[in-house]
Amino acid sequence: MHEVGIANSILEAVQAEIGLHPGKVPLKIAVRIGEFGAIDPEALHFCFEALTRDTQWEALRLDIEVCQARYFCPECTFDFSIPQFDPRCPKCGNEHTQFLSGDQLELVYLEMEEHEPTTT
Repeated sequence: MHEVGIANSILEAVQAEIGLHPGKVPLKIAVRIGEFGAIDPEALHFCFEALTRDTQWEALRLDIEVCQARYFCPECTFDFSIPQFDPRCPKCGNEHTQFLSGDQLELVYLEMEEHEPTTT
């Protein structure tokens, strides 16, 4: 299950970004994955929660956006997503379309807030 490695890489990215913003606490991180990226969103959530449980990152939430595959038809210049694996252009029927996206894994944003130390 490579989702464990991906979840770990996400946490490493959070750690690196937090190092650039002292005094901030991460609340939520969002990632965008393509439907052809061979990443199971449920498994990624599970692995992320397992890696953050009982750690300083336990309150950090993972938001996953799954993107449909997109193609471009050079014949009629139509940009389209496909409901099933059929890359033919729905506008003109051209079978020689170009794959644009759908296999990505991107960090979209990291939501942070100021850390307010508690006084006891």
